[in-house]
Amino acid sequence: MIVNIQSHRYSARVDDVRLLQALADPTRFAIVKQLSTDREVCACDFTACCDVSQPTVSHHLKVLREAGVIACERRGTWIYYWLEPKAAQRIAALGRMLARGVGREPKRVVTKTALASA
Repeated sequence: MIVNIQSHRYSARVDDVRLLQALADPTRFAIVKQLSTDREVCACDFTACCDVSQPTVSHHLKVLREAGVIACERRGTWIYYWLEPKAAQRIAALGRMLARGVGREPKRVVTKTALASA
């Protein structure tokens, strides 16, 4: 877990870690999946997809907002959320990067010990 990080002092890799940490919770992942299909969702409608109480949903929405995954807008008494386009693009890019390694043979590393015994 990363604690007390000031993201402006670190590289984009830290931003990727924060993004992936935000998605690592099953409730937050369910919220992001719903936003990826519905484009915009009222905060009150997340309880159905997540099967958790409204205060718990609010907590998870806050975590996602602070990680830059989602954005929101108040309309009267309701708050509507959507997936941030840059975050969605980065998630897709990370998925493509990870998928490139699927099915490849692992790279063999020869250690000094293995060389000495040969």
